[in-house]
Amino acid sequence: MQFSGGMRKKLRLGGDQRKASYPHSLQFYLEPPSENISLIEFESLAIDRVKLLKAVENLGVSYVKGIEPYQSKLENEIRRLKFSFRESLEDEYEPRRKDHISHFILRLAYCQSEDLRRWFIQQEMDLLRFRFSILPKDKIRNFLKDSHLQFEAISDDEKSLREQEILASSPSLCGSKLDLDSESVYKIPFADALDLFRGRKVYLEGGFAYVPLRDIVAIVLNEFRAKLSKALALSTKSFPPCMRQLHKALRENHHLRHGGRMQYGLFLKGIGLTLEQALQFWKQEFIRGKMDPDKFDKGYSYNIRHSFGKEGKRTDYTPFSCLKIILTNPPGQGDYHGCPFRHSDPELLKQKLQSYKISPTGINQILDLVKGTHYQVACQKYFEMIHNVDDCGFSLNHPNQFFFESQRILNGSKDIRKESIQPETPQPKPSVQKTKDASSALAYLNSSLEMDMEGLEDYFSE
Repeated sequence: MQFSGGMRKKLRLGGDQRKASYPHSLQFYLEPPSENISLIEFESLAIDRVKLLKAVENLGVSYVKGIEPYQSKLENEIRRLKFSFRESLEDEYEPRRKDHISHFILRLAYCQSEDLRRWFIQQEMDLLRFRFSILPKDKIRNFLKDSHLQFEAISDDEKSLREQEILASSPSLCGSKLDLDSESVYKIPFADALDLFRGRKVYLEGGFAYVPLRDIVAIVLNEFRAKLSKALALSTKSFPPCMRQLHKALRENHHLRHGGRMQYGLFLKGIGLTLEQALQFWKQEFIRGKMDPDKFDKGYSYNIRHSFGKEGKRTDYTPFSCLKIILTNPPGQGDYHGCPFRHSDPELLKQKLQSYKISPTGINQILDLVKGTHYQVACQKYFEMIHNVDDCGFSLNHPNQFFFESQRILNGSKDIRKESIQPETPQPKPSVQKTKDASSALAYLNSSLEMDMEGLEDYFSE
């Protein structure tokens, strides 16, 4: 998503294209938006979304969720703010587009602390619950499919065949055959329904649970919570400590010295940042530090273009390995590059690990490895702790390897195509493979530095 000072150019989509863009009145927000919008529209969308989520919160405190008058009052609020809410309404493209873009804007605003993340996730879940509750039954199957939820509706004959087992295991049917007769039943992987059936006798066959529609809602919400939590935590889990340190310094100071820009810039390039994105990314952040745009263009853009092989000898530089970061160009006063395990004072490193929520036992293990000069092993131990794995199954030797292995775990241990890690010496234009996971991370990172417009951040903190 790109932002500009001018008015947004409306996308001229035909009726079928508009419908295909947003086929439902509710979304799982699987893909970030990719169009250009103006800063004026950006702010308007963000503020309206905040108003909506605060209304969701206030109504949830004042009324019982899911029944009148909660339902009607929330629908009125959604109508008033012109968000999407009903499947049957005509010309819902603009409200659904507004819902899509504003959700991702607030992801950026509310990923800054655990309290903000928790509040945002809860209100978004309540909003999804309401929208799902008014979704016509004949639309539910398509919504589940479009949301990549592998839930298969079973036939009435199969439902009758499994009737007693389904009644016994459903938390909501309470053994009522009458309720089951009017319910659709879905066959879903048991792992997806584990929280729903915890502590109950469950009817399983071939690793699948059979779940009535009214119980599907809880599973959909669990899936939504998991996906949203993963997205909001992406930068903290997938970035190694050396890059977390640089990112934090850049956000706080709106500037990095040459060593930091090289180390962080090549890392970002390695996870998929294009030259155009890199120029925009660094310029937006430096301008926030009150640097004149012309000064950036004259003093810094050349070096960025040079690192992408577009200036000088036209060599395409590759990300630094752990060994190069540890052994060369140690940081001085005011620098933030280098390896935290090699270059940080032990007490400062301990404080940093505490801020990353590493357990006291884990901190002691890492500090012991650092004391023995096993810096890469210490980083690998940190990786295992934040991802809650006993053995990560690889030998860590590169920050970009840390990122891609993290993405593999966060995406359910699926294999992802890793960009080959080239030697740190300049190479002539290596081919770059980009992954969907890297692109998602990049969309989050690139946008996160652009959304703190004057006045908007204050509104979020009210």
